[in-house]
Amino acid sequence: MITDYSIQAVAINAIPLIFAITIHEAAHGYAARRFGDNTAYMLGRVSLNPAKHIDPVGTILIPLALILTGSPFLVGYAKPVPVNFGRLRNPRIDSIWVALAGPGSNFFQALFWAILLILLLGFGINEKFFISMAQAGITWNLGLLVFNLFPLPPLDGGRILSSLLPTRQSIALGKLEPWGFFIVLALVFTGIISSLWMEPLMAFFKWVVYLLTIPLQMLF
Repeated sequence: MITDYSIQAVAINAIPLIFAITIHEAAHGYAARRFGDNTAYMLGRVSLNPAKHIDPVGTILIPLALILTGSPFLVGYAKPVPVNFGRLRNPRIDSIWVALAGPGSNFFQALFWAILLILLLGFGINEKFFISMAQAGITWNLGLLVFNLFPLPPLDGGRILSSLLPTRQSIALGKLEPWGFFIVLALVFTGIISSLWMEPLMAFFKWVVYLLTIPLQMLF
C-alpha cells in the first residue's frame, strides 16, 4: 500500500503499474488476434501506449478510494480490450487463452522485476529508487494477476470459468456480468476478497517466482 505521496514514491509505483496495466490489456488484444479476432487490433488497442488503456474510474478513482479507506490491497481496471469471441477460431477454448493472456503477462512481468531485483542486489547496486521500483513491480503485477483471476465476470477469471462450465451454468454465470464488478468491489471494501483470495494466492505466486529465480539467486 502507498503511504508515501512524494513525487519519488509516486514515480516508484506509477512506472511499474503503468507497464503492468498496459501490457496486460495489449496481451489480451494480441492473443485475440492470434486466435482469429482482429477487433482490438483494428481499434488500435494492441498497443503499449498507456493512454489507450487507462480508464478514469478503474485506473484512477477506485485505487484512490482504496488508498483513502486504508485498504491493504490496491486494485482497479483499465479499459477492457474489445474481443469478438464469435470470431475466434474455436471460441470456447480460444477464449480461455485470450482471458489468460492478461494475467499471464503480469506473471512474467513479476518474474522480470524479480530478476531485476536479484541482479541489482547481486551487483551491489543499492540505489533505493531502483530497488523499491523492482519491489513495487513484483507487488503490482502479482496483485493484478490474482485480482483478475477472481472467478466472476467481467474479470478474466470469470471468463475462464464461463468457458469451462457446461452451457447452462455458463449462461447463468454470464448473467452476473453487469453486476460482477460491483460485487467484487463490495468484497474488496469489506476485506473478504483480501483475506480469502488475494493474500493466499499472492503468497502462492510469490513462492512460484521465488522457485523460478533460485538458479539466479545461487549465482550471487
